[in-house]
Amino acid sequence: MPKFADIAKGPNDLLNEDYTTKVSLKCKKAAGPVAVTLETNRGSGGALSSKIGGKFAYAGLSFDKGQLTADGGSVLETSLVPASGVKVSFKGNKGADLGIDYTKGSLVATGKLDVKDMSKFSTSACMGLSSGVTLGGDATYAMSGKTGISAFNVGASYSSGPLFASVTSASKMSQFNVGMSYKVNSDLTIASSSTHTSEKPCEVVAVGGAYKAPFGDIKAKVGNGGIISACLIKEVAPKVTVTASGTVAASDLSSFKYGVGIVM
Repeated sequence: MPKFADIAKGPNDLLNEDYTTKVSLKCKKAAGPVAVTLETNRGSGGALSSKIGGKFAYAGLSFDKGQLTADGGSVLETSLVPASGVKVSFKGNKGADLGIDYTKGSLVATGKLDVKDMSKFSTSACMGLSSGVTLGGDATYAMSGKTGISAFNVGASYSSGPLFASVTSASKMSQFNVGMSYKVNSDLTIASSSTHTSEKPCEVVAVGGAYKAPFGDIKAKVGNGGIISACLIKEVAPKVTVTASGTVAASDLSSFKYGVGIVM
């Protein structure tokens, strides 16, 4: 059962993941009980920046992410399971959040408190029904400045065989986002995303698909404004994956940008 934040994960992932205009290298290596990750990105000026991280578990406490970045920043993410169905987590970067996830049957509930500035508390809940319908919602309560509920949204998804559809609200239910995907066969899946407001009753955000070709996985989409994007994901060696991506405006071919990502 997904969290509410992932209620529209299928179409969103197909239309957004793997597309990139960056050049990056990500290396993963086990060093005893520690899984070490080194990530390097090339900036627009050609300069390289790297960040190194690791994760491990000790005495029931999971250090899910410990990372040092090139600009001197640091990231720490930990989690603990004190009881069945309960997970307590901490995430520290520029801010610091203490979270709790609760799972029981088809119910998933979350809570997150900003423990650095004590500025807000967020919560969400999602429940699956036997008919293939999932219902959920979230809310944020501001604890500083203008206190009170600062954000709230609801959503639902439906899955039946090869069809998946989701509707989620945004901006205090002033906007509704619709995502759909359909698995044509074992190799081809198509998806669409659109937004609906009183000012723009229907705006298509993107339409695309994913195809498992003999030489690799191909993804392509057309976004609003005539932006065309495509990428190829291929495992060139055991545990070595290369992603080549490109994007261009249909009205201006000189705007072409490319990206290459290597994970090993």
